[in-house]
Amino acid sequence: MTPADVHAALRDVQDPEYPISIVDMGLVRGVAVDGSRVRVQITYTSLGCPCQDLIKADVRTRLLALDGVETVEIEECFDEWRREHISRRGLAALRELGVG
Repeated sequence: MTPADVHAALRDVQDPEYPISIVDMGLVRGVAVDGSRVRVQITYTSLGCPCQDLIKADVRTRLLALDGVETVEIEECFDEWRREHISRRGLAALRELGVG
């Protein structure tokens, strides 16, 4: 298991408000793998994001489904999130939805 594997799996976790991955929304700030333990740093689009628990649960569920992952630690880092953090893929998806 590598950080790249974890990052790829996190592309399956959708932002609850838009059908875009949390990776493409720029919410994933770091990934580390230590044996069977995976640590993920995430932020949110706002400090008062009502979907924080849902996002964390989805991240945990997706990563525990990976072979060899037994523990998932999620660190919330409240870095300022800006539009510039959205990937090109994410921006294209938002435009298709009429957002952005």
